[in-house]
Amino acid sequence: MNTKIATGPPAARQDSIDSVPSPLVQSFGIGIRQLRKARGWSQERLAENSNLNRSYIGEIERGCVIASLATVEKLAIALKLTPSALLTRGEAIRQMHLHRGAQLMAIAC
Repeated sequence: MNTKIATGPPAARQDSIDSVPSPLVQSFGIGIRQLRKARGWSQERLAENSNLNRSYIGEIERGCVIASLATVEKLAIALKLTPSALLTRGEAIRQMHLHRGAQLMAIAC
């Protein structure tokens, strides 16, 4: 029997279980990137302000990892928003992409 044992932080383990990131995880990352860039911040600066690793910020922005609630809170504090505002932004981006996809499918038909 060939069993893969995932190690590392919970987000890394989850990522190894789900090979395709969810649209919400990807949209959350897009929202983080938009907010960071709107402030003129580098990933390094956001990492410093949120007490997270710069490479982890990149993974979040690319939708490669699922941010924990503690991470969402750290990012929200750094960006001077509420955690719910960050999650709502990600959900709004996801909905916009779903709506845009439905429009494109209608045009193609």
